[in-house]
Order: sequence, then structure tokens, then C-alpha cells
Amino acid sequence: MVHELRYQPFRGLYLTYQLFTTTLVRFPLWFLLSLPKSWRPRASWTLKRCLQVRLIRHLSGINDKVGPPSGGTNHLAIHDGPGVKALWINPVPELIYGELLEWASTMGVEPIRIPGYWIDREGLDIPVGDPLQQGEKILYRIHGGGFVGLSAHPTDPSTGISRALMQFCAQFKRTFTIEYRLSKAAPYSASNPFPAALFDSLAGYNYLTNVMGINPSDIIVEGDSAGGNLALALVRYLVESQNNPENNLPAPPGGVILLSPWIDLSVSHETPGSSMLSFAGSDTLGTGLNGRKSYPKIAYLGALGNEAAESNRFISPASLHCEARFLGFPRTFINAGGAELLVDQIRTLRKKMAVDMGEGAGAGQVTYYEAPDGVHVYPAFDFHEPERSEAYTAIAEWVASV
Repeated sequence: MVHELRYQPFRGLYLTYQLFTTTLVRFPLWFLLSLPKSWRPRASWTLKRCLQVRLIRHLSGINDKVGPPSGGTNHLAIHDGPGVKALWINPVPELIYGELLEWASTMGVEPIRIPGYWIDREGLDIPVGDPLQQGEKILYRIHGGGFVGLSAHPTDPSTGISRALMQFCAQFKRTFTIEYRLSKAAPYSASNPFPAALFDSLAGYNYLTNVMGINPSDIIVEGDSAGGNLALALVRYLVESQNNPENNLPAPPGGVILLSPWIDLSVSHETPGSSMLSFAGSDTLGTGLNGRKSYPKIAYLGALGNEAAESNRFISPASLHCEARFLGFPRTFINAGGAELLVDQIRTLRKKMAVDMGEGAGAGQVTYYEAPDGVHVYPAFDFHEPERSEAYTAIAEWVASV
């Protein structure tokens, strides 16, 4: 069971136990086990990186037991604070058509208003709603977290990705991100399954294009991990809707950046020798995404279940059993780590996209960048150098050409 120790006093007792055992037992043991280079998950890794990766994976496992802290940020309220630029984003039921409307009816999902947050490049203070400056592009980030965690709030650690992209990419002076609804399943009341987060992502894109009046070609959509799944689903909906003149949707964005996207919620890539089964010791991710009974999968898929995980192009475009096509998609930059659990499915996505889009630096093509020994979303970790800076440099060169 997930989050089985979320209540006090069991939560406090467990966290105290973990503090002492991790400090006094686990960390010294990890140190000893990582001393011989031949015992390290990757030969190129330093002793320090081995310990950092183990610690992050261990902390993730603890979170699976106790759940997030109470009173965290979510879609129900705007959380103000020093330097926080927030506003409510209105739902767009008038822009929801076809299959998406049918799936929403099946799942009991409706559009709602959600918080949106602006983050400026360090040293800048751009008023909300200001028009774009000369040569500027807007970064529209959709955060990860397995559809069940993390936040768009500027204080969330994952927003370091936005700040780094603005630091490396001259065209990005500000980032817009939305606090989309997180999915839940037992032991909680089931809520916000697919396509709730996709509805919210669409509302955020509509705010940028139809409310702020930003040309779609000046928007770059970025998604990391599960956020990469949502980014790709959003773009798919926009692209496919262009073929129906009755659908009054904005045009697709100028480009897409996917950092370690989780784009196969089936088990099609969980075969003997696959990265999902073999790389558990070399990634920050635990095994919580594996199998059909994975909590994030159950929460996000809801009543659509495993059949959707296998074949729905909005949910699992990289599934080996899904015939997803990518004709008409904007230029896309895909980044992956060669030591991460998801690398096999990301490579499958690259192949599928290249069939329809071509591969390289030209318009309408896919660019793939993989760090051989990188972990899941390694550009998010300051310790993962030089690979982190090399990835952002490659992204910056790509953005400059979009």
C-alpha cells in the first residue's frame, strides 16, 4: 500500500527511524559498497555521485511510505509569498471536443480553474501580462512527479529546471507553469484521473495564446518525466485538432522540449534485460513505476485501465502496442539519461517520431540527446556535472534555431 504511514504517530516514528538508520547504518554501508569502482552502477561515476543517487532513491522510497507533507501547494488555492507571481487560469470547456470529451465523461472529469505561476529569469522583474520583448520566447513548463506529486509553485525544487533553462537560453526571460490537478487512488478517494491534467494544460496554453495574445510560434512547451507525457498529449491534441475547422483551438507551439519523458504507462518495455528491470541500481527512480499495479498508473488511468495504457496515443505513445503517429508535430528536443529506467521507451519514442518528422536540426524534425550515464531528468540535479551543463547547452543551441 502506498503512503501507509501517512498518519501520526506512525509517520513521525518511521521518519525518526529512517533518520538514524540512514545516518548511522545505510550511508556508511553505501560508502563501503561504492569504494571499488567495479561495484559502482556506472564506471564513470564518482564515489560522491554514487552516494547522491542512492540517497535520492532512498528518500523517494521513504516518501512512498509517508506521503507528502500536509499543507503543501495544490490546485485548490493560490499560495502567495515573496516574489510569487500568481493568477487564476479559467477553464476552457469550449475547446474540448471528440475523444477527449468522451473520455472525460467516462472518468467523471470536468474543466476547472487552476492556479498559474510566472517565474522570471534571475535579476528580472517582468510585470504579469507584459508583451514579449524583441526575440523573446515563452517557456511553458509542465512539471513532472508521476502525475501524483510535485508542484508548479516557484518554491518547489523542480522549478530549478525552469531557472536553468532561462539561465542557459537567451530567448527565455520568463516561464509560465500551471498547478495542474494531481491524480489520486486508494488509500485516498480516487480523483483527477486522465484527462484532468491535460484539461489544465490546455487551459494554460489557451491563457498564453488567447488571453495574453502570444503567437504560438513564440511558445516552447517543456515537460519533464510525467510532464513530458502531458506536454506531448497537449501538442497532439492541438495538432490533430487543426484538421477539423470546427475546432476553434490555437495552433501548436513553436517547439517542444522533453526531459526524460514517461510516455509508456503499459508494461510493453518491462521485459527481461530492459532498462525498466535492469537499471534500478543506476537511477534515482525507484521501482514504483513498474508493473500494472503501480500507484501512479492506477491513479492516472482510472477507469480507462490497462487497455488505455497499452494503446491510447494520448497516454502511452511509446507503447510497443500503440500506433501513435506524429505527422505535423512541431520541432522536438528529447533528452534522456543512458542509466535511467525509462531510456528504452524514450528511445522508442525517438524512433516513432523520426519516422513521421525526420531527425536532425531542420524544421519539423526531432533532435535526440542522451547522456550515456545520466539518471532520470539528470539536468535537474546540480551534482550531475558536466552532463547537466552539456545538456542545457545543447538545448540552448536548439532553442536558438527554433
